[in-house]
This record gives sequence, structure tokens and C-alpha cells, in this order.
Amino acid sequence: MSTGAIIGLVVAVLVVLAVLAFVLRPAMQRKKLRDRFGPEYDRAVTDSDSRTAAEKELAEREHRHSEFDLKSLSQTAQESYRRHWANVQTKFVDSPESAIADADRLVTDLMSERGYPTEGYEAQLSVLSVEHARTLEHYRKAHDISERHELGETSTEDLRTAMVHYRELFTDLLEHGAEPRKDRETVRKEKTDV
Repeated sequence: MSTGAIIGLVVAVLVVLAVLAFVLRPAMQRKKLRDRFGPEYDRAVTDSDSRTAAEKELAEREHRHSEFDLKSLSQTAQESYRRHWANVQTKFVDSPESAIADADRLVTDLMSERGYPTEGYEAQLSVLSVEHARTLEHYRKAHDISERHELGETSTEDLRTAMVHYRELFTDLLEHGAEPRKDRETVRKEKTDV
């Protein structure tokens, strides 16, 4: 084979590889987002004008999430939160209405201590979706019941259901989450070492 033919073959292979990378990139990005967001991916696609717009929104959530200084809790802090939760559950027997309010407040306090922003329900959903997407629907349902309760549209059974939903998110926030964020210099050094 002549040198020109070998060069032509190499160029053709490189062009095919570049085309494949261009074609497969969206599918790989989609799989990454689906794996990361689970059911939240499907919700975002359903609620959005297009799959591309939904995927862009999810990628933006990841970016915003990466800017927070999220931290794991010490064993002492975890035990304290567990005791508080047990008190809220005990309180439910005599005062379901105030127990629901306390459960919501405790979840918000836990989010705050972990480093999540707590300045609005929609913002909370957005940032929680990155690491806690699988329990986020529990938060939505609990929040919905709490709002209906404020309008006087819930039964004690509804409030019990809300407690169960709050507990799912509470447990997920307490037991799972990001390791403390590395400082930017460490991350830069790791990228250059690779």
C-alpha cells in the first residue's frame, strides 16, 4: 500500500470516528443525565417544551449544585437529627397538624445544615434533584399535602401520609449525600494530573 493510500485510510478512519463521537455524544449525555436524575429526568422532559431544553435545564442544575459547599454530617449531628425526628413522630399522635409543620421545618433545617439553599420550594426541588432525585417525589407529595392542609382540605390519614413522605426525604438527606467539596485548587491539580 502506498503512503498516500495509508494517509487517506487514516484520514477516513479519523473522520468516521469524529462523526461517531458527534452522533453518540447526545446519547451518552442523555444516559448520564438519566442515570443521575432517575425519575426526575422523565419529569423534566414531560414538563419541558423539548427533550433538549429539559436536558439543558438538568445540566444547569448540576452546574448550580456543584457551586454549593455541601457537607456530610458528623455522627453527633446525625444522632441529634434522628432524636428530633423521633420527637416529631411522637408528637404526631397528639397533634398531627403541628407535627407536619415541625417535620417540614426539620427537613428544611437539615437541608440548610448540609449546605443546600432553603429560600424557596422550587429552588429546593431544583438543587435536591441532583443528589436526591429518587426521593424528591416524596417531598413533592408531602409539600402538596401540607399546602392542602393549610386550606383545610386534609384528613388525619393525609397528614400521616405526609409524615411518611417527609421521613423518606429526611432519611435520604441524613444518610446520603456529597462528600465535602474539594477546594478548587485540588480539583485543578487532579485534572492536570490525569
